[in-house]
Amino acid sequence: MTSVTAQSLLLSVTAHVGDCKTLLAFNLLQSKSAQNLAGFTIHCQPKGQAPYYLYNTLQFETPGAHAQVAGEPANSTANAPIHKFRWLHVPGSVHQGTNPFFGEYTYTIFPRYFDSKQSLIALDTTLGVAVSVYVGSFAKNKFKLGFTRGYTQSQAFTHHFGIDAPIRPKTGELLFDTAQVSGTNAAGAQYTFADEYAWLGLTARARIFELLNEVLQDTSQYLDVFAYDLNEPDICKILLALASQGRVRIILDNASLHHSAAKPTPEDEFEAQFRVVAKSPADILRGHFKRFAHDKVFVSFKPESALKVLTGSTNFSVTGLYVNSNHVLVFDDPSVAAEYGKLFEAVWQGGIQLKPYLQSPFTSATFSIPQGTSPQTDITFAPHTAQFASKILDDVATRIQQEGKKSTKEASVLFAVMEIDNGTSPVYTALKNLHADDNIFSYGISDSSSGISLYAPGKKTGVLVTGKPGKSVLPPPFDQVRSIGGIGHQIHHKFVVCDFNGDDPVVYCGSSNLALGGEQANGDNLLAIYDGDVATVFAIEAVGLVDHFQFLNRMASAPSPLKGKVPASKQQAALAAGWFLSTTDGWAKPYFNPSDFHCTDRLLFA
Repeated sequence: MTSVTAQSLLLSVTAHVGDCKTLLAFNLLQSKSAQNLAGFTIHCQPKGQAPYYLYNTLQFETPGAHAQVAGEPANSTANAPIHKFRWLHVPGSVHQGTNPFFGEYTYTIFPRYFDSKQSLIALDTTLGVAVSVYVGSFAKNKFKLGFTRGYTQSQAFTHHFGIDAPIRPKTGELLFDTAQVSGTNAAGAQYTFADEYAWLGLTARARIFELLNEVLQDTSQYLDVFAYDLNEPDICKILLALASQGRVRIILDNASLHHSAAKPTPEDEFEAQFRVVAKSPADILRGHFKRFAHDKVFVSFKPESALKVLTGSTNFSVTGLYVNSNHVLVFDDPSVAAEYGKLFEAVWQGGIQLKPYLQSPFTSATFSIPQGTSPQTDITFAPHTAQFASKILDDVATRIQQEGKKSTKEASVLFAVMEIDNGTSPVYTALKNLHADDNIFSYGISDSSSGISLYAPGKKTGVLVTGKPGKSVLPPPFDQVRSIGGIGHQIHHKFVVCDFNGDDPVVYCGSSNLALGGEQANGDNLLAIYDGDVATVFAIEAVGLVDHFQFLNRMASAPSPLKGKVPASKQQAALAAGWFLSTTDGWAKPYFNPSDFHCTDRLLFA
C-alpha cells in the first residue's frame, strides 16, 4: 500500500506509508481556500491507544487572543497550526517515548483559518479529513526493508542521550558488553549502549538481528557472510557462536583500512578469535579484489536449500549501524538467496581475486527477479569489466535524466548518496546537475560539501544538501547538536528514487557507491527495484534526511546563539528568542505560486 488518499470538497489528505513513519501531505483543492489560512491541525489516533494532537515547536505570541482547545498546550497543533503542506510523523518522543505503538493509525487533518482581525478561529471538526494507514516496519509479501535512524546530529538524540553521549567505550574492546551503562541524560536517567543502539539502529538493526538469531536458534541452518567493516560487538558474538558450531563462513575485507600486521584492526582481532573457536566447516577468508570487498551480505541456508538473503548499504559495525544513515533489504526468497549463495561460492573458490572473478558469469550478467513474493528487481554483482560497469551506470544516469521529459507535476528524483563529487561517474554528474532543472522535483543529500542548493523563495530549482554541514550553531528554541566529525560518514546510503508516486517507479540501492572505480574494483551489489511501495519508502527516507539537514546547512554559518542560561524547553526558548507563529496567510502563498518550489512540492506529494 503506497499511499491512501481521502478528500472533502475543501481538502485532500494523502498518507504515504514509510518504514515506521508516515508522510502526510495536504492540498486545498482551490487556491482561494488558502485565503486567511492559519495552517493545519493534525490529530493522531493510534488504534486502541489514547489519541493526541501533534505538537508544533512554535506558538502564537498571545495565545489568549486566539481560539484555543481546552486542555491542549499553546504549542499543540490544535492551538498552533503548522505552516506546512506536509508533515513527516515518526511515532514516539513527546507522546509515546522511545517505545511507541506500531499498528493502525488514523490521522485527521483540519485546515484552520484566521478571522478578519487575524485571530485564529475555533476548530471546526466538520472540515476534518481522516486517513488510516498501518505504521510499522515495512514488509511486502516476503520482502522486508530496514533503515538506521541516522540522526546523531539531532535534537532527539541530544534530548535522549546528551550531546556528548559516547557511541562506544573508550577501551577499544571488540566484544564489549552493550548492557553496560554508557551515560546519563539531562533528566538524570542512566542509559546503556544497548539503549542507544536500539534507538539509533532502528529497523536496520532489527532486521539484522532477526536473521542472525533465526540462524543461531535453528541448528539446522548455516550462514555465509560478506563483510567489509565488522566490529559491532553483538553481531560478532553471534558469528563467533556460529563458528564454534561449524555453521558460518565469512569473506572479510583485508584492505589497509581493515588489516595491519603492525597495529591489528578490529577485523584482525575478530579473525584471530574466529580461528580459535571455529569448528570445521566454519572458516574465514580475507581478501579485497582490487580495492575492497565491499558487500554487506548474509545468506542463510538449510542443507537442502538456500533460505534468505540480507543485503544493502549497512556495514556490520558500530559506525555503520549507529552513526551512518543506511538501509538493509531482506529477501525471504530461496531463489534470490540461492543466487547470492552461488556468488559467495564463486568468490570463495576464486580466493577473492579479481582475475578469476572476471571470468565468472556473475561479472557481466544481470540477475532478474520477477514480480511475486519479492518485488521485481534487477541485481548486478561487481566487480565488472570496464565496459559492463559503464553500461550499468549509464543506464542509471539515463533513467534519472528521463524524469526531465515529464511534466513538472510528475517528475521526481529523490536521493541519498554518500558522495557525488569523488571519482568519475555518470550518475554523479546527473545528480550534481539535477537541482538546476526546474522541470524535475529533485531532493537530495550526500556527504559532499560542494554544489549545495538550498530552497530559494520564488524559484523552482531543486534542493541538494550535505550531511556534513560543519559546526551548525542553532538558535533558540533549538538545543545544539553534536558534529560527527571524524566518526565517519553521516550519509552512507547509496540510493536514488525516480518517479516514486508515478507510473514508472524505480529505486537503485545496495552497497555500490555508483562510481566507475568501485564497479570495476570492489565486491559490490547494485539493485534496481521496480516497485511503487518500495520506491515510496525510500523517497520518504530521503525527505526526512533532506528536511533535517537543510535546516542544519542553513545554520552552518549562523551567529552564536544567545548567551545566558538556556530555558528548559524549546517552547520557553522560543518565547525568549521572540519566535512566534505569524498571524497572516503569507506563509501559504509560495505553495500556490507556480514559480516556487513549494508549489511543486505540494502538487507532487498531495
